[in-house]
Amino acid sequence: MRNLDYLKLLSHTYPTIESACSQIIHLRSLLAMPKGTEYFFSDLHGESDAFLYMMKSSSGVIRYKIDETFGDLLSPKEKSSLANLIYYPHHQLSKAKDKEDPIGWEKMAINRLIAITQVVASKYTRAQVQSKMPSEYAYVINELLEMNESDPDKRLYYHEILNGIVETGLGDEMIAALSHLIQKLTIDSLHIIGDIFDRGPHADKIMRELIRFDDVDIEWGNHDAHWMGAACGNPLCIASVLRIATSYNSFDVLEDGYSINLRPLSEFAGRVYKDDPCDCFMPHVFDRNITDKVDLELAGKMCKAITVIMWKLEGQMIHRHPEYQMEHRLLLDQIDYDKKTVKLDGVTYPLRDCSFPTIDPKDPYTLTDEECVLMQSLVYSFTHSFILQKHIDFFFTNGSMYKVINHNLLFHGCIPMNEDGSFFVLKTKEGDFSGRSLMDYFEKKARLAYLHKDDDPDATDLFYYLWCGANSPLFGKDKMSTFEHALIDDESTHEEHYNPYFKLSKEEKYANAILEAFDVDPEVGHIVNGHVPVKVKKGEKPVAANGKVFVIDGGISKAYHSKTGIAGYTLIFTSHHIALAEHHNFVKGGDNTPSIEEVEYMRHRLRVSETDQGEVYHKRIEDLYELVRAYKNGDVKEHQIDENVQIATSYTALI
Repeated sequence: MRNLDYLKLLSHTYPTIESACSQIIHLRSLLAMPKGTEYFFSDLHGESDAFLYMMKSSSGVIRYKIDETFGDLLSPKEKSSLANLIYYPHHQLSKAKDKEDPIGWEKMAINRLIAITQVVASKYTRAQVQSKMPSEYAYVINELLEMNESDPDKRLYYHEILNGIVETGLGDEMIAALSHLIQKLTIDSLHIIGDIFDRGPHADKIMRELIRFDDVDIEWGNHDAHWMGAACGNPLCIASVLRIATSYNSFDVLEDGYSINLRPLSEFAGRVYKDDPCDCFMPHVFDRNITDKVDLELAGKMCKAITVIMWKLEGQMIHRHPEYQMEHRLLLDQIDYDKKTVKLDGVTYPLRDCSFPTIDPKDPYTLTDEECVLMQSLVYSFTHSFILQKHIDFFFTNGSMYKVINHNLLFHGCIPMNEDGSFFVLKTKEGDFSGRSLMDYFEKKARLAYLHKDDDPDATDLFYYLWCGANSPLFGKDKMSTFEHALIDDESTHEEHYNPYFKLSKEEKYANAILEAFDVDPEVGHIVNGHVPVKVKKGEKPVAANGKVFVIDGGISKAYHSKTGIAGYTLIFTSHHIALAEHHNFVKGGDNTPSIEEVEYMRHRLRVSETDQGEVYHKRIEDLYELVRAYKNGDVKEHQIDENVQIATSYTALI
């Protein structure tokens, strides 16, 4: 007999033998249902329009469901029109007002949407489907979904419901409700393998969409890490975030998305660098700012101002944390300000720009009084952004360094390794850590830094290390060559050398070793990560190690389109197969349907009983059987409850 105290607590949820047995029946039936469809995205980098399209279209799956449902009954043009109606119902409905027979069009649209809903809902229980419906239309949608055209009475009943919908003026609402229901039924769970932030125009819109989704997890990326530190008020992370934002002309996400006040930075930069063209710091322009149209010359000055501050703060951080072993990034004291050169690894290079009015060559890492005041203002703005704090809270409640789910190991960057294939060992005051324990160590330190940021502000320096430290699993390179890219022409200095993981993980034996370290069976397991864009145009493939490793950074960021030749990947894990959707450059209003390739087939259709969620159900069923036995033995007493309350409780449990 299980612990009686636990069973007594469980009895409050299932107060009678009948309610416990009813839940057992329900859970056993769920175990027999097909496994839900999982979607894996990586390196979204603020590309909100493209990501929202991927969500609305289920990365092209809805378009394939339209083909499956209608075959040759609809023309390609009609199928595309129907797909766009599902993705963007309100926009398409506004265009439909101009049609000759809008009422007839509404009936046709509802009929087609019902047909697709029946197809995508077929692997769910009725209760699961109903839980995803808008409550105000649940009754009507249920009746339409259960329609039997072969019964003439039912057919008449169906058509009267349809007539009632359009004649009462609810056609638009019903079309939108069905479209959103189809979207919800094609994606069961989302896995975001890091790097939601930086470069693109609106990471905030991506975060809003993720927070609304029912089942989502995030594996932290290095671009996320310095935003996490910035939200904690770490000045270095704030400067790093602003350097990238100003470098990519991403002002809307700061001021419109997160209400970050950039006026102090723009005034400081305009004054200090008034006569400086700041050519080395001019922004890359991939997107046009809508609400905050900053002049590009001013943006360049802002970028230079905050970059210099970042280099100073980075130097201070390196001195505070010798354990980070980042002394090779102390570069401001290697500059000869008279000769306009810098010494790197014993070699002297000319600088493209050596106009640094705020740097004291004798004390290069100290902020000026004005810079201190500026950073205080920016720290206040970041720590008092309600929306940013809410989004970063979500990173900690729904995120982690890695995740193991349904035999898949998910992480953003790498598991640091040595050249011989062994796991790199990080020696710390708390002990030695490698492989899985290293990931756990960094996650614990990150959570402690976030929770106790007011007690120990220096602890939040960890987020900067996770952003660009050589042994950070989120970064996995020997350096972040920001200084070299900005100021040195010699491209050999720009090279960033990857951790051996990125080469070794492409071999099956090393991929198997990594899976085993995380208790994943190599016979059925996979590694899914991003971070390094797959250069498809150069022949690189996203699948490696004999199908054990999926690298799904296909370059959704516009900054990478020219390098990868595509615009991102989605990995899709259904009950039948694993597939890769290869996306093309997103064009508003265009046909953005990706190419989908099935890369692995399941030996049989996977059921919920074979998933991690299935294990949870199995354990709950065991508990309920114990509860029933406890009721029958008299060890736990049934609760006397109102019959109507019992019915409502049982129904809620079923959903």
